[in-house]
Amino acid sequence: MQLAFCLYKYFPFGGLQRDFLRIALACQARGHAIRVYTLSWQGEVPAGFEVVTVPVRALTNARRYEKFSAWVGRDLVQRPAERVVGFNKMPGLDVYFAADPCYEEKAQTLRNPLYRLSGRYRHFAAYERAVFAPESRTEILMISQVQQPFFERHYATPKSRFHLLPPGIARDRRAPPEAPAIRAAFRAEFGLGDDDLLLLQIGSGFKTKGLDRSLQALAHLPEDLRGRTRLIAIGQDEPSQFQRMAASLGLAGQVDILAGRDDIPRFLLGADLLVHPAYNENTGTVLLEALVAGLPVLCSAVCGYAHYIDEAAGGRVIPEPFAQATLDALLREMLVDRAQRAVWQRNALAWAEHADIYSNAERAADIILKERPCATN
Repeated sequence: MQLAFCLYKYFPFGGLQRDFLRIALACQARGHAIRVYTLSWQGEVPAGFEVVTVPVRALTNARRYEKFSAWVGRDLVQRPAERVVGFNKMPGLDVYFAADPCYEEKAQTLRNPLYRLSGRYRHFAAYERAVFAPESRTEILMISQVQQPFFERHYATPKSRFHLLPPGIARDRRAPPEAPAIRAAFRAEFGLGDDDLLLLQIGSGFKTKGLDRSLQALAHLPEDLRGRTRLIAIGQDEPSQFQRMAASLGLAGQVDILAGRDDIPRFLLGADLLVHPAYNENTGTVLLEALVAGLPVLCSAVCGYAHYIDEAAGGRVIPEPFAQATLDALLREMLVDRAQRAVWQRNALAWAEHADIYSNAERAADIILKERPCATN
């Protein structure tokens, strides 16, 4: 079977991009041909993938995406595919992987009413409607239950078109038998002593992920605790704003902001706490990656996967509505209580043994290949 996958941008360190790659590889492993339409591709192309870099340009993203969809539609007429799978919302999809939150909900609740008069709003609202409208036949792969009620409320999407997937955590994130040795080597490399504490924050889009909140919480720690605590943030984003903020808070020597990289498991094993006080987060895959590595988590309740932290008893969740003072207090408590961190670690590792959090790609492939939707949008 010829499959066509559509996503606007591929780079190796994005959560959506890693989900796409795992699902496409799972389909390929079952003997199906993979064609990828994208505006840009960074990194290695997997063997056997046909990557089509769509040659369109425009002054705005909205117009560029419109041209992308039109170009892909024309190409599919000439070179048909039996399934068209999208990782961004757009017309013409047989299957959509819902990595992003409901756009209409955000436009209605977080934006000025005048925003809904803009061309940007008209574009993204129309592309979301093309996927979720009742008359569409696009099947929807959900990775979080949090957003489904919003789509149903705004579009009256039939429940039968939603398919909730388990999280897709790579098994290489699990703590290996040699985890203590890896941790010791990592901490020696980064000059961390036994009494030093390392906070880790991972995720592209530092603003959305709440890196400013983490910096403030670090700055608000008691002086003796702050003096032996470092923060490493990793993500594919422009760091200068947050480097300036760290300097203004007197933290320049304690904060490192690194570009996306492929040795994240080392950091998960070497850190003392994952912090993820996101402003909004459809899922939060990194929360589960931390748990299966035995790293306690402190995250905001808006994260779609925050409930797993409570389920695993592997850390703390900052309640909504968010308050910086609450984050400050929880961070201080979690850093001071070394014995409790050890309990959270044991809980998380035990939970990782039996939790159904690894089969996202396989379940998605089942739906892509076995269902026979035919999009009419």
